[in-house]
Amino acid sequence: MDPFTQLLETAQNRRLPPVHLWQPERVGSIDIRIVADGTWFHEGVAIRRIAIARVFSTILRLEDGQYYLVTPPEKLAIEVEDAPFIAVDMESSGQGKERRLVFATNLDDAVQADAEHPITVAGTPAEPRPYVEVRDGLRALIARSVFYRLVDIAETESSGEVSIWSAGARFVLGQATD
Repeated sequence: MDPFTQLLETAQNRRLPPVHLWQPERVGSIDIRIVADGTWFHEGVAIRRIAIARVFSTILRLEDGQYYLVTPPEKLAIEVEDAPFIAVDMESSGQGKERRLVFATNLDDAVQADAEHPITVAGTPAEPRPYVEVRDGLRALIARSVFYRLVDIAETESSGEVSIWSAGARFVLGQATD
């Protein structure tokens, strides 16, 4: 099976807990922080076992600008410096409006960029901060090397706008520079 199909199947088959349905009565906070490079920390110590961070990521929810780890009995606020995920790889299939892009994250999530999972770019033209939505408002910062690959296959319009299509949706990446 080719890498694109493998990632797409991962994206389509991932089963997650229904955190959007859970409304726990106990609300608090926990000393967990996700730094800009995607590393998770608990009480100031890096979580070295990636499996633990993966489990935590499945119960992550964004609510009114605050990130929480949510279980049926409890909702705990955590700190996220930038985005909770990093898009560390990308596979592309097709061309132009028929193109489909699938991103893999540092925590083994996979997401196809589409109207429900848009690619956005914040920051400045000199220091762009590209993201893809993973689920329910949770975004992945697109790693610089992946963004360079994305820009390399993007199209430049006559207006200078650089954009790319995925799953029938068009995403603007920025303006071309001379």
